[in-house]
Formats: sequence, C-alpha cells, structure tokens
Amino acid sequence: MRRLNLENLTDVSRRSGDGIAPEELTVGIVHFGAGNFHRAHQAVCTEDAMLATGETGWAISAVTQRGPAVRDRLRGQDCLYTVVTRDESGTAYRVVRSVREVLDGPSETEAVLERIADPSVTVVTLTVTEHAYRLLPGTRRLDTADPGVLADAAGQGPSTVVGRLVAGIRARRAAGAGPLAVVSCDNLDENGPVLRAAVRDFCALLPDGAELAEWIERHVTFPATMVDRIVPATTEEDLAGVEAELGARDEAAVVAEPFIQWVIEDDFPAARPAWEKAGALLVDDVRPYEMTKLRTLNACHSLLAYLGALAGVGTIAETMSVAEFEAVARRLADNEVAPTLPGIAGFEHGGYVDTVLRRFRNPALAHTTQQVASDGSLKIGPRLLGTVGDALRGSVVPSAAALAIAAWLRCVLVRRTDGGEPLEVREPADERIREGAGGGTGRGVVRPALAAAGVDEALLDDRRFLSLVEHHYDELARSGARETARSVAAE
Repeated sequence: MRRLNLENLTDVSRRSGDGIAPEELTVGIVHFGAGNFHRAHQAVCTEDAMLATGETGWAISAVTQRGPAVRDRLRGQDCLYTVVTRDESGTAYRVVRSVREVLDGPSETEAVLERIADPSVTVVTLTVTEHAYRLLPGTRRLDTADPGVLADAAGQGPSTVVGRLVAGIRARRAAGAGPLAVVSCDNLDENGPVLRAAVRDFCALLPDGAELAEWIERHVTFPATMVDRIVPATTEEDLAGVEAELGARDEAAVVAEPFIQWVIEDDFPAARPAWEKAGALLVDDVRPYEMTKLRTLNACHSLLAYLGALAGVGTIAETMSVAEFEAVARRLADNEVAPTLPGIAGFEHGGYVDTVLRRFRNPALAHTTQQVASDGSLKIGPRLLGTVGDALRGSVVPSAAALAIAAWLRCVLVRRTDGGEPLEVREPADERIREGAGGGTGRGVVRPALAAAGVDEALLDDRRFLSLVEHHYDELARSGARETARSVAAE
C-alpha cells in the first residue's frame, strides 16, 4: 500500500476533506515534543487559524525529544498525517498539513537552534510531559544537580528540553532575531511561570548566564496555557482503519475525541497565529481555567487510572462502567474539588463535571489505565494535593483525593493488581520512593514514601490527611479497589 504523501494528497483529500495547501506555508512556530497530543491539538488549532485568516506563515517545525522514530515516520510521508476523531456517533478523518518540518532534537541540534534563531519564528510551543522539565519534586524548580542539566550547562549537548531551549534563545539573541513567546502546553499548573523559572535557573549555571537572563527578561515571554483533549496511544488497528478509509498508509496517524479546548494567556511580544479564530480563548489570567481542569478532569482521570489499574481494568472507558469508580470520581469532583475552585464568569461546575465524565465514557478511545497512571509523582501535586490543602483549610474531608494518592502508592510499591497479576506503572521517582519505603508495603511506608516523592512536610504532619491516606492504603490491601471506592463514595 502506498504511503500518504504530497503526491497523493489530492486523492486522499476526496475522502478526508480539503485543507490548507502545504506548498503555500512557511514556518513561524517551533514546537518541542512532536507526539500524538501536539499533532491532535496545537497543530490542528494552528491550521484552523490559518484557514480562518488566510495567513500562511504559521507552519510548524516540530522537534522530537526522544529520538528519530517520529521524525522518520513523518518525513516518510512529507510531514502529513491523519487525525481520526471518534465518539459514539462515528468516526471522522482529517489530513493535517500544518507541520511542514520535523527535526530530531538529539541528532539535529544545530538545525533546531537555527530554527529558533530564525526571525520568521516568533513562537515556540512545548508538549514534552512534566518529566522532561527536570523539576525538583515539591519546589517545581529546575533540578540543577540533574546530570543532563549539568552536562548541558557545561556545553555538552544540549540534551534536555530546558538546555535546548536556552541554547536556541542564545542563538536568537546572537542573530538579533527579536522577541519570542515560549508557550508551555503541558499539564503543569502555572506552566508558563514554571518554565520561566526553570530557564532562569539554567541561566544561573552558565558563565554568561546573568547577561543572557537579562536579555530573556526583556525579550521573551512565557504565556501560561490550559490544554484539553483526550488523545490515546495509536494502535495498529487504528492505522489499518486509516489505510482502509483513505487508501494510503499513514504511519503517524493519531486518534482523538471531538472535544478540544485551549486557553492561552495573552502575553505575546511579537506576532502570533490568530488562535482565537480556531476557538481558543485568549485571556488575561489562565489560572482559574487551569485550576478547574487540573483539579477536576486531570484529578478524576488519575483517580480512575490508579483504581482501574489495581482492579485490572484495561481502559478509562471501562473504569466508567464500574459504578463504584464513577461514583467516587463524582464525589471527588462535586464534594471535594468544587468548594476549592475560583469562580469563572458564565461557568457552571456541575455541568462541566457531567461533560468530563461523559468524555471518559467514550468507548471509541482505548486510553489505558496504565498509560494515564504513569508519572504519578509529577502529577499528584497539581492534580490532587492543592485540593487536599484547600479542602482541609475549608473543613472539607478530602477522602476521595486521599484515596487516589493511596491507590497510586500501591501501584508503585506493590506492583500487583487486586487479582495478583503483575502491574507495571511508569514512575520516574520509583527508586527514591522505594528507598523511602525501606522495602516495605504496609501502612507504615505511607509517610516516608510520600516524603520521598516530594510531598510537603507540613501536609504530611497534618494527621487529618495522613490518616486518610493510611486508612485507604490499608483498605485497598484488605478489600481491593472496588470495595474501597464504594466505601469512600458512600461517605
């Protein structure tokens, strides 16, 4: 079967719908992290903005972070790929054209730096996951003792995201290419300020870091964002379905739900795409939207993933068919999260919760519990611990949030489902957490394991919180995920 490419785009478009002409586009955005989420979210929004305005200068140069596999797949089909949108009502296919270049960050470093230094580029965006920022647990500042960070600062690289970004900004300053907006689109609360601080911390490691940091302060902004779209891993079955529908093989197809949301802080020192024409919200303050999404959608997603993984349930959609799991997720959102949220004009949280849970039920998306459960030490802070602290200050018992944390710990430390099957959940702090636990798995490990994961000592000293986590940890061991969830939902 022929590969999707520019030569057969006209024929494929008869089946997938017309779009912007690739040959008319020029690069105006560099994006770090060429994975499925970016290709189903920012790349789609950017293409829609160009279609709405007729502006053609916002094509994307996508930079891979983990090696050349994605680059090679996309280059083999002229950087074209299909977004497959699925829900209960059916499936739609769209060939996206906005990515016009793909570079492998590790092996094509000079080309990446040259792109960032290009005056035609005024925006850098990132979807690299929380782990790639190399932040210290708890403080969310750059880990300046990280070997990769130190190697980048010593001039051996760059290999890390922040090191590569700062090297690109340095090249831009040398080229006199003008101001730049660096837009993190990762699920970090206050992702813009966090990235700005990480860049500052990295500059402090450089011989000329003070001068570079001053230039960045005057010429580079770091708008905060909130992004939302469920994009599971693509399967071979998905690729076969695209091939059958379009009559061409697409090795880079991505699958997504119809829902898409992007809220962006309007802080750009130079030109940007008219993303608002594609449905994005440009606002003065992203924090209320960000907090609502992280504490509601992402927290419930994590809770369902940890419980589902322990129960041996394969996908998030399948967890939603377990009444106890849906009930405890709704308790978390309605009883514990809602009282902690700031108000948003015209926004009704109960309706948002209904929408979130309906999206989780989408049987057309095979989003696995183990995939969502990964990197928990990086996620529990923004998704759960903020709710816990605010709930306790407001005399709300954060029982469901504590259950999520207990379930995550059991996934990491016990590595077995309730039925005794092996359970592998990716956890970057696994070694540190296990050392903190001292090899044990009983309730006595809860406090030292959470401390090793970076949970604030003041919160660990609050017996209201710690007792809840210890109790749920015991109940999960004694009764399993379903029974424990049923008990918490009924409180």
